[in-house]
Amino acid sequence: MKIKLLEIAHGRSGDKGDAANIGIIAYDEKGYELIGKYLTAERVKEYFKGICQGKVERYELPNLRALNFLLHETLGGGGTVSLKHDAQGKTLAAALLRMELDI
Repeated sequence: MKIKLLEIAHGRSGDKGDAANIGIIAYDEKGYELIGKYLTAERVKEYFKGICQGKVERYELPNLRALNFLLHETLGGGGTVSLKHDAQGKTLAAALLRMELDI
């Protein structure tokens, strides 16, 4: 069965210099179990291929039912020097929420 991530979670994103920061927060405990199992750093890296040039780190925040991803070398140097349309990565959470999970 396939579901879109946005059916079980919401998100927020921004910048940390040249790295994008994406937080995905599950609506409930079942959703957190699903994102914990299926939303890996490798899947996020593959999803953003062509945008993310560096490694992707995943941090778990079980008390918030959330995962945080740090996508290195993604923002073209950061908000003050980048020529990218979204130099601060504000749209990346919305993009990730459209990912389909095969569960």
